[in-house]
Amino acid sequence: MGRAAGSPPPPFRGGAWHAGDVLETADLSAALGRIRRVTGLPVAFGGTVAAGGRAMRLTDFAGTTTGALRGLIVSAGNGLGGQVVTTARPGRVEDYAADPRISHEYDKPVTAEGLRAIAAVPVAMGGTVLAVLYAGTREPLSVGTRAVEAMSQVAVRVGAELTVRREVQRRLAELETAAALARDVPAAPEWEDIRQAHADLRSIAREVADPALRSRLQDVCALLAPSGPPTTPNPLSPRELDVLAMAAVGCGNAEAARRLGLLPETVKSYLRNAMRKLGTHGRVETVITARRLGYLP
Repeated sequence: MGRAAGSPPPPFRGGAWHAGDVLETADLSAALGRIRRVTGLPVAFGGTVAAGGRAMRLTDFAGTTTGALRGLIVSAGNGLGGQVVTTARPGRVEDYAADPRISHEYDKPVTAEGLRAIAAVPVAMGGTVLAVLYAGTREPLSVGTRAVEAMSQVAVRVGAELTVRREVQRRLAELETAAALARDVPAAPEWEDIRQAHADLRSIAREVADPALRSRLQDVCALLAPSGPPTTPNPLSPRELDVLAMAAVGCGNAEAARRLGLLPETVKSYLRNAMRKLGTHGRVETVITARRLGYLP
């Protein structure tokens, strides 16, 4: 027998909440702030999906005036958010409590908050819904197509950031292992693998906004040098090191520019600056010198 309309859902008892390794409260809070700015809607809230996609818990709120929605667990397929979890597509209603297209298990907390028109969009990574972002109003006014599209753009941005963060974490784990192996002075083919991973991660890390991950990345990159971190102050800027890391694995100026999101002329400028600082001539000598000084693996 199903629950009576308006009755609260039972506690969620199975599985950990999804993507805890990459999705943080700060991600949702920032996304909700962006949604309110770009849509002008007064209320925004969201929550993370449990492992297995069977339920979602509302955890973050902006513009709410009661605690009615706080901690609410939404089952997949139920209500507006549950539909979004199941379909991985945006949804909206003009009057939540009266809309015939959704089930009404959560009418009581929604109406207690005074919400009428609501839209919801999925945050996905690799085809899996990790979270749902909502926005709404206390007036019986439709959330327009433009507002839903703007919300979807915010959700896509969050998903892209999470994808980059997960890739960085994977690469960091690889590089930490490589750094440990480097202590045993690996053979030339092994060093080439380390250098390629180092170059790849430097290009990926450009897109990382998380300062903790960026700091961890810098520590690992320093450890990849044969003798550990440089013993002399490194005069090269992060951008110059990025370009040299690309040159070290055989990238020309055009390829380095593509991977780093720069113009080819900018890459040339960074190379010239690195040569001047290291007192070298040509990219090969510059890479060799940077390796000898411990700036590159």
